[in-house]
Amino acid sequence: MIYSDFKGKKLSLLGFGTMRLPLLKDGSGEVDEKLVFRMVDYAAEHGVNYYDTAYPYHNAKSEIIIGKALSRLPRESFYLATKYPGHQIAESYHPEEIFEEQLKKCKVDYFDFYLLHNVYENSIPVYTDPKWGIVDYFAEQKRLGRIRHLGFSCHGMQDVLVEFLDRYGDLMEFCQIQLNYVDWTLQDAKAKYELLAERGIPVWVMEPVRGGKLAGLDEDARGKLAKFRPDESAAAWAFRWLQGLRDVKMILSGMSDMEQMIDNVHTFEERKPLSAEEESALLDIAEGMKDSVPCTACRYCCGDCPQKLDIPTLLSLYNEMRFMPNFNVGMTIDSMAEESRPSACIGCGRCEKICPQKIAIPEAMRTFAEMLEKIPHWEEMCRQREEAARKVREGK
Repeated sequence: MIYSDFKGKKLSLLGFGTMRLPLLKDGSGEVDEKLVFRMVDYAAEHGVNYYDTAYPYHNAKSEIIIGKALSRLPRESFYLATKYPGHQIAESYHPEEIFEEQLKKCKVDYFDFYLLHNVYENSIPVYTDPKWGIVDYFAEQKRLGRIRHLGFSCHGMQDVLVEFLDRYGDLMEFCQIQLNYVDWTLQDAKAKYELLAERGIPVWVMEPVRGGKLAGLDEDARGKLAKFRPDESAAAWAFRWLQGLRDVKMILSGMSDMEQMIDNVHTFEERKPLSAEEESALLDIAEGMKDSVPCTACRYCCGDCPQKLDIPTLLSLYNEMRFMPNFNVGMTIDSMAEESRPSACIGCGRCEKICPQKIAIPEAMRTFAEMLEKIPHWEEMCRQREEAARKVREGK
């Protein structure tokens, strides 16, 4: 197993993410706890010592299940991370209540790593509001030793990351971002990675295979990569690319079955970063996967827009949605005022006439708005998760 050094701790570079645990085959949607136990045992036996969960995962049951699985192991043999759900839309926020509940669910007296979950456009006002005292509370728990290392995850855009770091960077020991060889340019993860490196904050990686999409490359892409490394899986290529980034200290994989666990553990037995030629081939494949509108963010379109839309930002989000519809885009759009969303476009066509790339912008805005309508509203999803968490607390 490859290990990284973090403040004297020896962390397995591969972490077991528990957002996508295996489910029972009966269609109930319940987690297959017996299989989770076997996967945890296999991971521990092969050197994985970092386990990541969060309050809302699996309808608030992930913490309970991983807590049961890890309670069979010596406490000093693993590092456990969980997160405070300040990103969820609620009428009020109670960090002390949630934290005490999490300790009981996970069957531990302290958390090795604790994160403020998903700092993004809508949640940063929650995390920075002195009324809730969230950051202060968790800083105090760290002082008391109930949290050993404090950090945060971020799905927000670059300016949100900068704002949060400017305010709390001295308290944050690590940052978890979505990072893979497609989002390196699609989400401009490169800029986020470089910002964190500049601030001296180690990088934790989530979505290394983009929800499984990079583990299921088409035959043509697999053939191009096999010329270099015939024995590597598609997922392994994604992990090898990350192994070449110096400031990455933790790579989380949301493994859903034993086959994925075995393949990932094998990949992390030794570090084999990509050569320049291999990386070039992989990034060429990434470009071919994007199906993006070719916006260069020149902003010529913005000056004459009667709705004052930030068209380049919307087209960037549209490109991400075209690649793979996901809640993260929905969250970002929900954080915008109604008059700033793609649905506010009136289709006048002024932007299209001035666009150097000849992008059919009104058509893109219309299609984007239609795609967003098909994603469950973020606020409603938060309500559903809170209801699930309440039922877990009440033992229902």
